Amino acid sequence: MKNIVKFIVLTAAMLAISAAAFAQTGSLSGTITSEINGLPIVGVSVEIPKLKRSTETDESGVYTFTALPNGTFTIVTHIEGFSDKAQSVTISGGASTVDFQLSLTTLRAEVTVTATGSEQSVFESFSSVNSVGATRIAEKASTSVGEILENEAGVSKRSFGGGGTGRPTIRGFEGDRVLVLQDGVRNGSVGSSSGDHGEPIAALNLERLEVIKGPATLLYGSNALGGVINAVTDDENTAHEGLRGYFSGIGGSVNRQAGIAGGLEYGYKNYLFNLNLNSAREGDYKSPFGNVPNSGSRAFGGSGSLGYFGGKGYVRGTVTLDRRRYGIPYAPLFESGEILSIANGGIDCSGEGKEDCQFDLEAIKNAFANGLPPVPDEQIDIKMRRSNYRITAGFRDMKGAITQGDFYVDLTDYRHQEIETEDDIDEIATTFDNDVFSYRALFRQANYKNLSGRFGFDGYRRSYLTQGAEQLIEGRVRQNNFAFFGLQELSFEKVSLQFGGRVETNRFNPTNPNLLDLNYTGFSGSVGAKFDVWKGGVFVTDFTSSYRSPALEELYNFGPHIGTVTFEIGDQTLTRERSNAVEFSLRQNTKRVRFNGSLYYYDINNFIYLSPQDEDGNGFVDVEDFLPISRFTQGNARFFGGDATLEFDINKYLGTFFVVDMVNAKLKDSDTPLSRIAPARARIGADFHLKGLSLRPELVIAAKKDAGSIFPLETTTDGYKIFNINGSYTFVVDKTAHVITFGAQNINNALYRTAGNFIKDLAPEPGRGFKASYTLRFY
Repeated sequence: MKNIVKFIVLTAAMLAISAAAFAQTGSLSGTITSEINGLPIVGVSVEIPKLKRSTETDESGVYTFTALPNGTFTIVTHIEGFSDKAQSVTISGGASTVDFQLSLTTLRAEVTVTATGSEQSVFESFSSVNSVGATRIAEKASTSVGEILENEAGVSKRSFGGGGTGRPTIRGFEGDRVLVLQDGVRNGSVGSSSGDHGEPIAALNLERLEVIKGPATLLYGSNALGGVINAVTDDENTAHEGLRGYFSGIGGSVNRQAGIAGGLEYGYKNYLFNLNLNSAREGDYKSPFGNVPNSGSRAFGGSGSLGYFGGKGYVRGTVTLDRRRYGIPYAPLFESGEILSIANGGIDCSGEGKEDCQFDLEAIKNAFANGLPPVPDEQIDIKMRRSNYRITAGFRDMKGAITQGDFYVDLTDYRHQEIETEDDIDEIATTFDNDVFSYRALFRQANYKNLSGRFGFDGYRRSYLTQGAEQLIEGRVRQNNFAFFGLQELSFEKVSLQFGGRVETNRFNPTNPNLLDLNYTGFSGSVGAKFDVWKGGVFVTDFTSSYRSPALEELYNFGPHIGTVTFEIGDQTLTRERSNAVEFSLRQNTKRVRFNGSLYYYDINNFIYLSPQDEDGNGFVDVEDFLPISRFTQGNARFFGGDATLEFDINKYLGTFFVVDMVNAKLKDSDTPLSRIAPARARIGADFHLKGLSLRPELVIAAKKDAGSIFPLETTTDGYKIFNINGSYTFVVDKTAHVITFGAQNINNALYRTAGNFIKDLAPEPGRGFKASYTLRFY
């Protein structure tokens, strides 16, 4: 209640501040047309983010700004269904003109709202950003965002075999160090805590997926020490007249995939109504060894919103529902001890011989090197439910010290149940409840000479409870988080500086009297510089010192956890992590060449990880409930690596692309590699395009993970080569756009396993498959 009162008081105070605005001297106009047929596009939102000025194109596709100050600004376009565009323009008095041609084939979006909390060009962001557009999402369509993003530069996938379990890993960071957002708000799931917990995000309703690589703790808190995934469904902040909408259908062969999605957006005067629906199913996927049992998933849901957008402010209410069920392959073999018996030559590890049983990973790997494990007599599924209610509001274009404010309050009711099924009878084994109430206020201050910036506060209250067979924490645990932050920027002709800080506190209050109440408070800060080194080229360097409190699960878990294939023991004496990170980035954005590359180094004190236990000193990891015992402990760690994307247009019909990444992560004191780190990878391909047709063959290459580069509770993985081909065809009829995507994956049907898969030695990755989608958009 105190936080809500603070929210109201601060908002009222900011609204009351006023002063004179600065003088304005120039104008800007242009025409926006379709790249496909050259016709003007009506209703395109055109924004100058730095000035917080926006307008829309008229019936002739023309937009106009007047009374602009002198300076260099980025112009951003946005309309549902077309790729966002960003272009730099210099205003020096008089009239300037910038025209845009928009594409429907939105493979890689050019805009991010996640990096600073407002729209800006990916090219100009201080953070390293991947922004994946709607067409690429359709090509890779899955019930898992991990599957969609796994081949992006610096992004791999953590999973438990099945497609529904995939979650992104950023530069080797996973779990509680990677924050997943839905339209800028934490989605309230427990996907970070276990390899078999997926994320409830409906990919077919997304406009784009944004990946912030590297620390994003200033704006999003200590859970974002490794990076942020933001699933963007809609970033409209103005109303428009008339009806817009889309319909999509997808299909795939490797897992008998089928899905449909659709949406409508209707504007009347200052009101805007939005409705999205989706449904998808995936069967068991086919590997080169055959179908992996119980690896399928199904999901359905939707969202609806109603908003009022006035000249100086807006308010919107949104309801989102997500329901899904997906399988956990081979989980019963761990629960019954059958995997442990296989690792010990067939000994009954549940009987008298259990004292002699060791969790021998090499034996497990060798047992299934040439085939799949036996199909379990029962299956274990996760049945997930997420209900979300959100109110967003704000003011803008105000005169005075504070020109804009954006606020939200958000409530997520999340539950998932682990269902054991035998003889077609379902039994609920474990229930996870996670209710999250979150809030945020972000204020943009008036520019003062070369200084611009934003500041605010946010927080959340989490209530977490597990009940049943896999109850890792006895009793409910409440977590309270609150933080305030600021991010400032000094802009000069060729150089920009950014600096900021965040103070955050986390309080944990278990209802179980045997568990401790704990409190952590810390500071995160960053400073960065961006240099215009040549026309279309920038060099960015930044240093970030980030604080992360231990996660609730790291503190209190105790018991067998099949999702991490360990018997977990938490530690209530854990202290906060401190990460000091430095990154150097070079970017080039010209008509023919686009390059984005980064080198980074993270030095992390008190890094929290699961450490295998050998208390009896026999040289083998101790076993309990058929799983190896691991304790959450701390040590000093370092991560270093790099990632880069290069796109080069040879001529107007042919382009090439090259994507590469690598990361090396170790505990410094023992020189021990950390777990589930992806090997060095490369993706090389060509882009043949003619009018609305694009055809992109590619080769994906991954290095091997040998004995010197794996964690003690891991096995080696071989290198692999995969050949894919993707394509799209786009055409426009009147005000209706049609986008067809098609592709073939793993055409060479390679047998390969990935380091991020908890059961990689049991379930190899999918074999040869084909996908296609059709999207209709009207505007």
